[in-house]
Amino acid sequence: MTGVEQGIRDVWFLSMQGLGHMVSTLRAKGYTVVAPMVRDGVIAFAEIASVDQIASGVRDEMGPGRYRLVDDPLSRVFNYVVGQDSPKRFFFPPKLELVAMHVEGKRFVLDRTAPKPPKLAVLGIRPCDLAAIQVQDRVFGYGDDNAAERCESDTYYNQARKQSLLIAANCTQPGATCFCDSMGTGPRAKEGYDLSLTELGGGFILRAGSDDGRAIVSELPVREPSPSEIELGQLKIDQACERMGRSMDTDGLKELLNEQIDHPSWDEVAKRCMACSNCTMVCPTCFCSTVTDSNDLATDVASRTRHWESCFTHQFSYTTAGSVRSSLRARYRHWMRHKLGTWWDQFGSSGCVGCGRCITWCPVGIDITEQAAGLRGHPQASSHGGKRLSERGLMV
Repeated sequence: MTGVEQGIRDVWFLSMQGLGHMVSTLRAKGYTVVAPMVRDGVIAFAEIASVDQIASGVRDEMGPGRYRLVDDPLSRVFNYVVGQDSPKRFFFPPKLELVAMHVEGKRFVLDRTAPKPPKLAVLGIRPCDLAAIQVQDRVFGYGDDNAAERCESDTYYNQARKQSLLIAANCTQPGATCFCDSMGTGPRAKEGYDLSLTELGGGFILRAGSDDGRAIVSELPVREPSPSEIELGQLKIDQACERMGRSMDTDGLKELLNEQIDHPSWDEVAKRCMACSNCTMVCPTCFCSTVTDSNDLATDVASRTRHWESCFTHQFSYTTAGSVRSSLRARYRHWMRHKLGTWWDQFGSSGCVGCGRCITWCPVGIDITEQAAGLRGHPQASSHGGKRLSERGLMV
């Protein structure tokens, strides 16, 4: 079978009712199905028992330092973009107890180690978040035998990823802070998914990207899509590319960041930055963490826990000689240079996927695309048209 023939066979039409069948099938196979839900006025990923729990019928409006949910008059299933939450926390939990032990006489007795991750089926992943998972795969050494031998891989992450099923929902309505098209990560899922969905009026174009995905499709009520349905799905993604709220010119950006260490824009952004760490907490690729030990004198129980950490905190780079990056200017510059520049040196890719969360959830609306444009001497970067990291393919 040729690649073209395989690609044709890997496309189906799935009805709205079929989506519910998909959730039931996944649960019957032992998957813990997590999908976007409405929680506390935002879109957040959580376990669902039925398709009715997905946050359908809503869309999100966002801007620098602004986010809210409103009703979607078309009642589509996946018309929201992204909330502050991403699938990252299911593979790299914000808080993970690594080990707990108690004292017996003069020795420690092991009580428990880190829990085993559930068998996850993540439904409704946006292409930018799918790309972020692939970025974190490199960070945590997933699938890299050499990293495992060097003890550079993360056991929990690798176990969670090995048994996970990723179901992407292609974007047809990007948000005002989105710039995934510039980063080559959306609005269509290109790789790394088991299944992908493109929502039409009465159903979805369903595509399989792995053998696991094809096995799920074999149990679903699907049919061959009509040419007009395929064309409509293509058109929706084409239009999404043209409606991006932001853009970023990535041409020579890594070198530019190295050359502009003393650019005055770093001082300007430092006057606004609150070092709240919101941008790093909502980022789907940030991976910094710290480990804390606690002791309960009443029960003689000691535990070690890993927590997310942020390079914006004063103590993050603290040494016996003091903080390496004591100023806000230094911390913001470090974060942005790492995300868009030195990440290439470490992991062979950008650390930014263009999801726009750092813009949306910044209390003062600092815009990374405007900061990048400022280094080039341009005042704005909010209009569509920046050079893309890679040419987009628009196959649905």
